[in-house]
Amino acid sequence: MNNNDIVWQQGKIIELEISDLNDNGEGVGRFEGRVVFVPDTVVGDRLLVRLLRVKNKYAHGVVTAIFQPSLQRTRPQCIVADKCGGCQWQHINYEYQLQVKQHQVIQALERIGNFVNPPVAPVLTTNSPLGYRNKATYPIKVSSTGQVQAGYYQKGSHLLINLNQCPVQDPRLNPLLTEIKQDIQKQGWSVYDENRHQGEIRHLGLRIGRYTGEILLTLVVKNGQLPGIETQAHQWLQRYPQLVGICLNHNGDRTNAIFGKVTTCIAGVPYIRERFAGLEFKVRPDTFFQVYTETAEALLEVIQSQLNLQGDEILVDAYCGIGTLTLPLAKQARQTIGLEIQPEAVEQAIYNAQHNGITNAKFQIGAVEDILPKLETLPDIVLLDPPRKGCEPTVLESLLKLKPKKIAYISCKASTLSRDLGLLCASGEYKLKKVQPADFFPQTPHVETVAFLES
Repeated sequence: MNNNDIVWQQGKIIELEISDLNDNGEGVGRFEGRVVFVPDTVVGDRLLVRLLRVKNKYAHGVVTAIFQPSLQRTRPQCIVADKCGGCQWQHINYEYQLQVKQHQVIQALERIGNFVNPPVAPVLTTNSPLGYRNKATYPIKVSSTGQVQAGYYQKGSHLLINLNQCPVQDPRLNPLLTEIKQDIQKQGWSVYDENRHQGEIRHLGLRIGRYTGEILLTLVVKNGQLPGIETQAHQWLQRYPQLVGICLNHNGDRTNAIFGKVTTCIAGVPYIRERFAGLEFKVRPDTFFQVYTETAEALLEVIQSQLNLQGDEILVDAYCGIGTLTLPLAKQARQTIGLEIQPEAVEQAIYNAQHNGITNAKFQIGAVEDILPKLETLPDIVLLDPPRKGCEPTVLESLLKLKPKKIAYISCKASTLSRDLGLLCASGEYKLKKVQPADFFPQTPHVETVAFLES
């Protein structure tokens, strides 16, 4: 065993310089030809690192000291930023965060999609990298001293970091985060224990309309046995003028999934109203709606500009949700057709269309891979917004058969986006015209991207 092997062991401390950031937001350094992944670092940091989880060619580590900080390092706005798992990048200068995200998209397109010099624009941003989240869902725990706590889990663990405010959520939610915990404590309601699968309250969910200011409070519960909840709910409505509804979401399963399938309204209404792109939407506790409303609107404007709708097109919006993009685009097209597997989302989409007086949008319930090949009307444009895993192969095959003139593909994961774009462009049927990343999740390594293909 040589000296390098002696050092390359769990618990050993090494000197390291961070030279890159990976897709998970961790710093990447090299020690004697081996890769070390270190959270809470940034390119240019020179560190002392304790090795953890050591393998032959790589290891994970933790910072023990910073003896030369990077020029891109900044002071976090949150006092528990180094512990809380809600944000990973508060220690990184925001302008540099944007550069890294653009670079990640470019790298994925080149490495996975086999594109040469892909046309990737600078990352789209709007108001602020703080105070932007319109939704927060906090696990509820009881501390060792019996105090009800709410917050986020420490990175890589189920140890809860208690929060009384959060700098990335809409600041109008902070008073509720602090005071609802106190009310749960006063009421004596039991808190869920995931190890024993006992107790009632699992999560506290808060949503706010960025433009309307309406707030919805949801308690995720195991069975819903909360004595006095109706009285307390009406007290909350009186205390918080912006609060419009209190809901219970029932999740009795032994699972890491936050929401169950059934939601009941205890007081007020089971939704907030929010304005988006000049329309008004109803947003329920478990409705998918982008967490940064203003940047989502800005990205829609890029989509509208790039598609350049003339009013005679048929546009299919695959994975359409509640019609957030379907309905604004319907105002510029002859007809939009939304495809969505969740019946509840389609029900909301139909309501949102009627509420906004939009008559040229229709919706179909089912999996995109089942509906798309059977479309009776050939689309001129297809908008894709699949889950992180990307499109099913049958969806891509159907697109190559349908041959819409334009495809806009929205993705929250650059690797699966690049894979699917590479497959669509491999035959020469489509060309990649523009790629627009957008920062929907400041202070994290996540990046939203829309890519535009034309035949």
